[in-house]
Amino acid sequence: MLSGIFGRKSDHPMADIKSAQAFLEDLPKSDAHKSLMEIGEWMEQVAGNGDFKLDHQFAVVRLLDEAARPHARKLAREYFTPQELSRFQENRLWLALGAWYRHAAKAYYTVFDRYRHDGKDATALKGHVPLLAARTVHAATGQLKYICAHYAPVDGAIWSNLAQIYQHAEQGQYLDTPLALYSGAVANTTVKNESGRLLGWYGCGVDTLKPLYMHLTERLIGEYCSSIDIGAQQDANSLFCFDLEHPAAPKGVKRGAAAKSSMRFIGMADMQPKLAALIKTLEKGVVPDDINLSGSYDAEPVREAAQHLLSYLAAPPSRRSARRGIKVGLNVVSSFDKIVERTDVALNFSNELPAYWAVEDISASGFRTVLPAQGADGIRIGSLLGVQPEGLPHWGAAVVRRLMRDDANLLHAGAEMLANQIAGVALYQSGGGGGFEDGQPALWLQAKPDGSPGEVLLLMKAGTFSAHCSLQTVLNGKKYLLIPARLQEKGLDYDLASFRVIEQEHD
Repeated sequence: MLSGIFGRKSDHPMADIKSAQAFLEDLPKSDAHKSLMEIGEWMEQVAGNGDFKLDHQFAVVRLLDEAARPHARKLAREYFTPQELSRFQENRLWLALGAWYRHAAKAYYTVFDRYRHDGKDATALKGHVPLLAARTVHAATGQLKYICAHYAPVDGAIWSNLAQIYQHAEQGQYLDTPLALYSGAVANTTVKNESGRLLGWYGCGVDTLKPLYMHLTERLIGEYCSSIDIGAQQDANSLFCFDLEHPAAPKGVKRGAAAKSSMRFIGMADMQPKLAALIKTLEKGVVPDDINLSGSYDAEPVREAAQHLLSYLAAPPSRRSARRGIKVGLNVVSSFDKIVERTDVALNFSNELPAYWAVEDISASGFRTVLPAQGADGIRIGSLLGVQPEGLPHWGAAVVRRLMRDDANLLHAGAEMLANQIAGVALYQSGGGGGFEDGQPALWLQAKPDGSPGEVLLLMKAGTFSAHCSLQTVLNGKKYLLIPARLQEKGLDYDLASFRVIEQEHD
């Protein structure tokens, strides 16, 4: 159908705004998925039609973009949810949203590039250039977010297009021109703000986050993007740098390194007090009404997203121990229950063979490996792993912290070791009060060197940790009282908790 609509004749329907509006009115109001897919096809066709006058092409792209916004928001709320989606539903939503933002980003940049090269009738668009540039960057941020949500390779055109836009805005002196990105926007933005939003968000460890937290951190940085500083001079607050002449993903600033004139430095120090104040409110269980998260979310995941950003800005993570190029074979199982099955606390041992991972990049605190696409089912950020090096009898525990796909669709996974050796134990409520009658399986982690004296870490089934419930267990013939200290981490299917431990005499 579309090939008939979008011929190269000047009188086809999209050459007339009223006809374009009529097509949009015929879209199914109750099917956001179908509507977004159709608008995306139209956007692709309009972007590829060089016969449009430039100002009209921009007008149609804006019309399609604004028509798509409610559908994209609805699908995004379904995609970025705390609930686990089925593989089919997750892929269906991701394909629709990813395709839409890819088409929108390409269409806006096509118009911008035509204007930049003094295309036909470029003067008619001159007054709209700040809006065009800001929307182009905004669409690229959406494109990047859905690429990251699948840990896929980032399209290098995102960085090169951003560099072209930023340079043009600098030279045209409209970097800081205030504008309403969309009608009804509560606050104005600028090309610099939108650029800072993209660069600042991607720089803050995106590949260490689950998709929900990718979304929440992007929205939070969007709320505070006016406090992001971008300048040509490096200073004490410079966190990332972006090279306009050799555009690539933003990199952490190396103190004392020579700076080129094409470098732009991103500082986010002014955002830290805003995040700190927000976290205090969220700790009370309240999500402020003036924070636009493009959906309704409980305070706790928003607090965790804000804390991730604040921690990253205050002290960007660095490698804690040197990597060694030693090839190690690991037997690997994924999930709390499957790790428990590898210990003697389990009632039944599984007959399922563990996966085999070849690891060549390893350190005292973790490892990195490359997995084929078919061998990575179920592996996500936060997946709990049981790992057993070849030739050793004991199992350890690790958590997947980083994922990234390469151009060959191989999945690069980085994991943090929680403990090199674990032991299965059964937990009982102290004093015999209500629960755990048959013993709750748990994993006792070998103490870390930096652990607090007199404390032990336990991996427990998700939702079983209570800050008000002391526990008892037996390990290696010794009886212990476990007094809850803190919940260190709440994972996909586990609680990682710290307990003060007191050895007791047997009855």
